[in-house]
Amino acid sequence: MIPTSAPPGADAPREASGGVTSARALRAAGPGILVVVAVATLIWGLIVGGGAAPFAIGDPGPLVRWGLPTATLVVNLAAAGMVGALVTALFTLKAGEREFDAALDMASISAAIFTVAAAVTGFFTFVNSFNPAVGLGPEFGSQLGRFLVETEGGRTWLITAVAGAAITVLAFAVRSWTPTLLVAILAIAALVPMGTQGHSGEEAYHHEAVMALILHIISAAIWLGGLLLMVAVRPLLSRPALATAMGRYSSMALAAFVVVAVSGTVRASIGVGAWENLASPYGAILLVKVAALIALGVLGALYRRTLIGRLGEDASSRRFWGLVVLELAFMGLASGAAVALARTAPPTTADLPPVRSPAEYLTGAALPPELTIDRWFTSWNLDLLWAFAAGFGIFLYVAGVLRLRRRGDRWPLYRTVLWIAGLALLFWVTSGPVNAYQDYLFSVHMVGHMLLTMAIPLLLVVGAPVTLAARAIRKRDDGTRGGREWILWAVHSPVARVLTNPFVAAGLFVGSLWVFYFTDLFRWSLYDHLGHEWMIAHFLITGYLFVLTLIGIDPVAYRLPYAGRLVMLIAVMAIHAFFGIAIMMQSGLMVSEWFGGMGRTWGATPLEDQYIGGGVAWSIGELPTLILAIIVAIQWSRSDERAQKRADRHADRTGDAELEAYNAKLAALAERDARNG
Repeated sequence: MIPTSAPPGADAPREASGGVTSARALRAAGPGILVVVAVATLIWGLIVGGGAAPFAIGDPGPLVRWGLPTATLVVNLAAAGMVGALVTALFTLKAGEREFDAALDMASISAAIFTVAAAVTGFFTFVNSFNPAVGLGPEFGSQLGRFLVETEGGRTWLITAVAGAAITVLAFAVRSWTPTLLVAILAIAALVPMGTQGHSGEEAYHHEAVMALILHIISAAIWLGGLLLMVAVRPLLSRPALATAMGRYSSMALAAFVVVAVSGTVRASIGVGAWENLASPYGAILLVKVAALIALGVLGALYRRTLIGRLGEDASSRRFWGLVVLELAFMGLASGAAVALARTAPPTTADLPPVRSPAEYLTGAALPPELTIDRWFTSWNLDLLWAFAAGFGIFLYVAGVLRLRRRGDRWPLYRTVLWIAGLALLFWVTSGPVNAYQDYLFSVHMVGHMLLTMAIPLLLVVGAPVTLAARAIRKRDDGTRGGREWILWAVHSPVARVLTNPFVAAGLFVGSLWVFYFTDLFRWSLYDHLGHEWMIAHFLITGYLFVLTLIGIDPVAYRLPYAGRLVMLIAVMAIHAFFGIAIMMQSGLMVSEWFGGMGRTWGATPLEDQYIGGGVAWSIGELPTLILAIIVAIQWSRSDERAQKRADRHADRTGDAELEAYNAKLAALAERDARNG
């Protein structure tokens, strides 16, 4: 990274004026081509799919029919500029430099556009749904107010617009690392409500479609926004600095491409249903989007593998920016097709039946068959979020181990095996039979809880991911922050010092059990899919922190002596067992309208099943705790052995000087006593 006072490109070879003009023209044309292609594709998609066709009854007019998808497209593109600029700046640029400030300015401007477009989209959604008599009178204002406050769609766009306004101000005000990170987290969170609008709650596979769409939106925003940022900050970077930044962005883009491709496939499979439906208008628009995605993957692999390192050459620079412009054009194609798909009726309807069963009414899915032994191995209900977490976690861990091995360093095999086993178990819990049956059987839900909070953290902590990351990820020397720097910052942050305090970790571990199950948090996790995801993350993290303070080798601010760890573990075991007994002693059903209203005709009665769930928490949940106690005892014994060996080695080096000095002192005392006697 060159100093901010140096002119851009001062350390690059002198270029011909024609080459400079050509490269600049390509960079300037890229964003404009993106918008033009996106709008053109949107218009084509709305015509082909009928997304802007007049309504048979209650037509809101052409302004709303065409304005709503156009405003949605603007929201998506502005979201990319907002989120992509913030996330890419955090991992590729240096805080305090002009290019970092330019990224924040780009995020602030994009957030302002995002706010206005979200407000317009919310207004058009209201008119499109209810076709009110638009006017300035109090009746229209009252109707709009009720829509924004009382309906899910209205609340979504109200929250989105308010969040965009806050990000506009914050992105303009902050200029350092930590505040920018917090603003980036808020920006990502602002896109989550948009994902909930992509699939009706009255349709089957609602949860799967919502999570796929949320991941799709966020990953696409990081991918597109990061590329736009690279185009925007090019005049502020030297050629070597640009090549370095593009190389770092390419790693992020590759991960985003994988998430976009997989989540898009899941979302499309729900809408299409069967291969023959690709011949429908919906299928035609989908094929255009798929073709654009494939082209983007090919272009990314081409210029990131062959041209990034040669940006200092004039001809390579022109070819590079030409491919970037072409990539932006394909991104515009995919963006316009995505909005058109959202306005096009799918060829197969996934609507739930008009007369729904109690289970379909509560969960959005039909009651599964009885849980038998074989279904513990054959039932699946994919949770895309945790599938990605497990997949990326295994891939990055193994990549780190292989990098150490190529460097000649060693990493214990058992840590790798246990890490992979922990993430495989996480995938099984969140996407296997536990996830398929936990909404219907409290006992299965409790099995998943015990595994999330005790068994999986035990395996992951032994894997020591922070220690591996600190050794395997290359340290940056240019003032920017990569994965290693952000991980170490998080580990040594004040928040981490508080959360990894043994007493805080133990309090969160046992206290959250009572707070969660004996308040409405449990009900929220059942009715709201986002609440369900929060539940998984919360219990996984609290379990990990507790186990880390007991047996982990990753750095923490303070650990109790081994005797204190055993005492704390025994106390936690007692409280945990009492929690299970408390559930078993319940005379009433927890969340009775849920577990008691499923209409389940097989298995134990809801109250008997709840009693079994309490027994699971009391008995099976203690097994990982017992293993923890054994590990702490073994570590204590080995610690004493290591201390004794250190003392022996010290005695060998000094010739037992300390022992001889002690014996001489005793002899002197004995001689003095003899004289006195």
